[in-house]
Amino acid sequence: MIDLHTHSTASDGSYSPEGLVAHAVAEGVSVLALTDHDSVSGNAAAIRAARDAGLGFIPGIELDIEWKPGECHLLGYGIGSGLSAPHASFAPPALAELLVRLNEDRRNRNLEIASKMRESGIDIDLERVEAIAAGGTVGRPHFAQFLVETKVVKNRQQAFDRYLAKDRPFFIDRKSIPLDEGVAAVRAAGGIPVLAHPLSLYVSWGHLSDILANFRDRGVAGIEAWHPAARIVDCERLEALARELGLFVTAGSDFHGAARPDRKIGKTAGRRVIDDRYLPEALLPCIIRPT
Repeated sequence: MIDLHTHSTASDGSYSPEGLVAHAVAEGVSVLALTDHDSVSGNAAAIRAARDAGLGFIPGIELDIEWKPGECHLLGYGIGSGLSAPHASFAPPALAELLVRLNEDRRNRNLEIASKMRESGIDIDLERVEAIAAGGTVGRPHFAQFLVETKVVKNRQQAFDRYLAKDRPFFIDRKSIPLDEGVAAVRAAGGIPVLAHPLSLYVSWGHLSDILANFRDRGVAGIEAWHPAARIVDCERLEALARELGLFVTAGSDFHGAARPDRKIGKTAGRRVIDDRYLPEALLPCIIRPT
C-alpha cells in the first residue's frame, strides 16, 4: 500500500510530519509522499522519521494554480532530488522565493478573514488561530477549529458550510500562480509536476482531453486519476484518458487527519487500497529509501 498525497501540520493536516510517518507505518503504507500546501518545511523531519521507521519517502509539495471556474492544484514529487548540491530546506532559490511570496499572500488573506469575522461580531484572536496551526501554515481549517472551540459552530463542517466555504461570508479567494511558473519551480527543485484531482478543474469531459494535453505540453508529467472525492467510474475514465495522452497515473488519499476524518491514509476513491501499481516508474528515483 502506498500514498502519494498527504498533508501534515506544515500546512493544514493534523499530524506532525513525524506523526504522519508513524501513522502511515501503522496502517501498512510502504511508500509515502508528503505534499503540503505551499510548504516543504515538513520534508526534512519526515525523511528522518521515515528512515528510522523503514518507510520509503517522497518529499513533495502542492501548489495552487490559477484556474477558473474550478481549482487547479499541482503536486511536485521528488522536491530536492537531483540537485547539484543538497538543500536542507528542499527549496532552492526559485522555489524558495515563490513560497515566500505565496505565504505572504496567505498571511494577508488570513488578516482579511479575521477582519470579516470581527465585522460580523465574532471576537477573533488571530494568535489563537496561529496556535491551533501549531507552527504550520494557517488556513481555513484552523479558522474553522477556532469557531468550534469558541462555540460559534458545532463542528468544522458546519464552520465551512456556514462561513468559510466558497461564496460564504468569510471566504477570501487565495492568490494563485500561473501553471508555467508552478511547473518551472517544481522542475527547478528537481521535482516532477503532476496534476492533482483533475475533476476539481470543473470542466466538461468533452473539453478535459484538450486541457490535459495542453498541460502535458507545458510540462505536467502525470495526473492523480484516483482521489477520494471522485467516483470510481470517473477515476477509471481519467486513468484511461491519461494513458491515451501519454501521462502517467497516480493515486492518493489527500489525507489531512482530523481535519478531514472522511479520508483515510492509503485509501482513495471508494475506500480502495492504493496499491503500488499507482507508483509510476518516473517517480521511483524520487523515493528516499531507508538505509
